[in-house]
Amino acid sequence: MTKKLRVGIVFGGRSGEHEVSLLSAASILQAIDRRKFDVVPIGINKAGHWLTSGAAQGLLESSGAAVSGGNEPGPKPKKLRAGDPATTPGARVLAEGQPALLAPEPEKPAAAPTPGGAAALDSHAALGSQSLDVVFPVLHGTFGEDGTIQGLFELAGIAYVGSGVLGSSAGMDKDVMKRLFAQAKLPIVPHVTLLRTEWERAPKKSIAQVEAALRYPVFVKPANLGSSVGISKAHDRKELGPALTEAARFDRKLVVEQGVGGKKAKAREFEVAVLGNDDPQASVVGEIIPGKEFYDYEAKYLSEGSVPVIPAKLGKAETKQIREMAVAAFRACDLSGLARVDFLMEPDGKRRIYLNEVNTLPGFTSISMYPKLWEATGIGYKELITRLIELALERHAEKSRTIYSKE
Repeated sequence: MTKKLRVGIVFGGRSGEHEVSLLSAASILQAIDRRKFDVVPIGINKAGHWLTSGAAQGLLESSGAAVSGGNEPGPKPKKLRAGDPATTPGARVLAEGQPALLAPEPEKPAAAPTPGGAAALDSHAALGSQSLDVVFPVLHGTFGEDGTIQGLFELAGIAYVGSGVLGSSAGMDKDVMKRLFAQAKLPIVPHVTLLRTEWERAPKKSIAQVEAALRYPVFVKPANLGSSVGISKAHDRKELGPALTEAARFDRKLVVEQGVGGKKAKAREFEVAVLGNDDPQASVVGEIIPGKEFYDYEAKYLSEGSVPVIPAKLGKAETKQIREMAVAAFRACDLSGLARVDFLMEPDGKRRIYLNEVNTLPGFTSISMYPKLWEATGIGYKELITRLIELALERHAEKSRTIYSKE
């Protein structure tokens, strides 16, 4: 009998997407093929403490996303939108108009009690004590998909799902990402990058710089943040200043993009799921019809008005172009494993298509766009999880061929 692989599912984390991560992890733990894998849940709470065993399970249960731990089917997870304010505390805070990013709890001694009665561990203890064959990080946003935890896995010599340090970092930084897209000659919208210090030191000069390069409306974003947190649409100079101040709360670099479609019409928004390592494949194209003016955090996770259309209603040539651009973007950022690639299309007769961004660890609940796009392409949720683990092992084996020092 073939020995089962021991897979660590790492979830939670310190980012503002903590609750989304819990829901993604609950779905994966429910669906993963336990005939092939022994599963070890590893949670990270908002203070950055690593939790295993019952403490990790307690972190999941605190989100309302309890999961069966054995071969029994167990209760089905609720089909909730990730971030539903009725079930996830962080989303409730956002829905009530408070800051979207929750500050980490004050540091506590390592022996402090945690849910489930276990003590919090440091990262090396949590990973080293488990004898893991591969890690599946289900960590969205800061400290999860920005290359930081990937560096830890590299130092530990453990195979892991998703992109490496470079790809993860590039995929998180919208400024660097756009530079790579431009070098690969991929179409992107006109944009300006400002530093927070530049905006705070010379606001009039910064606004003049934006207005000289771009037309209103513009989108103002923190360069390094996920799930559309801190993003604003500015229709004029009066709205631009507050938008830059808001984005500056979340990062030292601010990216300002010219809106596609102008003042009269909204851009169409498309998404493609990419899967693979050196030979990546693209899924069918999906379209998101936002319930709000644009697809921000609330439209993604809180409101019910946004509608996914899979497959998107496009011509064959446009579908082919978007899928090819998705693979090209994946390669431009040196990604591996998985990514969701997002696009914008002008609503006018020209229908020009622009590459928007890549997301290296997209939402992974059973109703998230990444799994749904692959399901529509012919790969079911359980099979997709297995394939991602196989790709992680494949990438680790390829990397192990590299020699780092002379004998």
